[in-house]
Amino acid sequence: MSNELVQFLSVVAPEAIVGTGICVVLLAGLFAGDRARDATYLLSMVTLVAAAWVTGSAAPNGSLTGGAFVVDSLSVVLKMFAYAAVAAVLVYARAYLVGRRMDRSEFHLLVLFALLGIMVMVSAGSFLVMYLGLETLSLALYAMVAVERDAPMGAEAAIKYFVLGAIASGCLLYGISLIYGATGALNFTDVAAALQTTTGARPLAAAVGIGFLVVGIAFKFGAVPFHTWLPDVYQGAPACTTLFVATVPKIAAFSLALRMLGDGLDVLASDWRFLLGAVAIVSVVVGNLIAIAQTSIRRMLAYSTVGHVGFILLGFASGGAEGINAALFYTLVYIVMTMAAFGLVILLSPAGQEADAFDDLRGLNQRSPWFAFLMLLVMVSMIGVPPLAGFWAKWWVLSALLDAGQLSLAIVAVLFSVVGAFYYLRVIWLMYFEPPAMTGARMAPELDLRLLLSVNALLVLGLGVFPGNLLRLCARALGAVSG
Repeated sequence: MSNELVQFLSVVAPEAIVGTGICVVLLAGLFAGDRARDATYLLSMVTLVAAAWVTGSAAPNGSLTGGAFVVDSLSVVLKMFAYAAVAAVLVYARAYLVGRRMDRSEFHLLVLFALLGIMVMVSAGSFLVMYLGLETLSLALYAMVAVERDAPMGAEAAIKYFVLGAIASGCLLYGISLIYGATGALNFTDVAAALQTTTGARPLAAAVGIGFLVVGIAFKFGAVPFHTWLPDVYQGAPACTTLFVATVPKIAAFSLALRMLGDGLDVLASDWRFLLGAVAIVSVVVGNLIAIAQTSIRRMLAYSTVGHVGFILLGFASGGAEGINAALFYTLVYIVMTMAAFGLVILLSPAGQEADAFDDLRGLNQRSPWFAFLMLLVMVSMIGVPPLAGFWAKWWVLSALLDAGQLSLAIVAVLFSVVGAFYYLRVIWLMYFEPPAMTGARMAPELDLRLLLSVNALLVLGLGVFPGNLLRLCARALGAVSG
């Protein structure tokens, strides 16, 4: 075996394992018959464990084709977090899928396909590789939204998502073509080097390309004004799909912004920071205002996501290593919080029911004080109250803004975070101070779901009491990239 082949396999081993797992799960779904439910679930978990073991044991210093595909500390951290998040999604989804007779291999296949796209994006060192990973992820997400074949709302949401996603992908691809025309390069390091030495019209073309890139990035994050797909997908898709769409792809969106803008276009940082700052602050304002008027839990969480995404993008807009570090920390904390919130929605959605109305939360403290307390932790963390993880996530973004001299952005972000507290407090009020509704949702009895939700929500508290470890992990990963 040649040295080149050995190097290739060592760099792409985690992706190869996930690709092999996809093939095995597909075959199991075809031939396992009635046992396909358990077989595909177990095989998916084995795939995640094997990929995590290989990722953790490999040296984070490999690359292929001149840096088009890289393995660095950031990619290792994000991949490991993605494995854990996907495993949690599969545990949450299992009872939900069984109760609705959707426990076929399709969901597990699409989750692994989406994970493969995320892994490629996380390790992308080239615009081309990033785009290939993005399309792999996007196509899987479109199908996941419509995985419940007989649900009209899911089909409608999938079509909207597909059409708008195609437009955003076209904008992203056009922006990449402009940058390639301006620099003659696709690898991020080569683009950065070319922009250092070019003058006149060529950087102008790259600056125009940045505008199209920001459109694609904002769409993948779900930022205003490219957020219109978000509430329809959150409400129309099955709850297990909504859980996945709301959480794990945010890792890919963070990588998309950091690799393309931070690595490839840092020379033109003043341009993209201005655009991201405008998108971010509008997202914070619009997301928190519209969430107040929602009568659906899922749509409320969708607009809440818009507001949180605004904070993540403010970290990028602040500039400097501190802002990017705060954005990464916020992204990971957001995933943990949102997974717990939608985990409770799934818990309140046993077979034959779908928890979506606020009435399903009425009197939850009387029905289950423990899970009401867990939801209380999540809601208070999303508000940003110490000592929970959401407080530190917002605190470090605001600190980065103040250090960068962007006081006005910090003030607006704080004001509309206070406004956003209204709809989170509404959930708490319904759980603790309203009598149970006659039509209130029952709770799923599965022990693994209840145990995971408990650990998930308590992790929000743990990361708030001891935030330093995660923050240092983010700083080390980003420091290795910038170094």
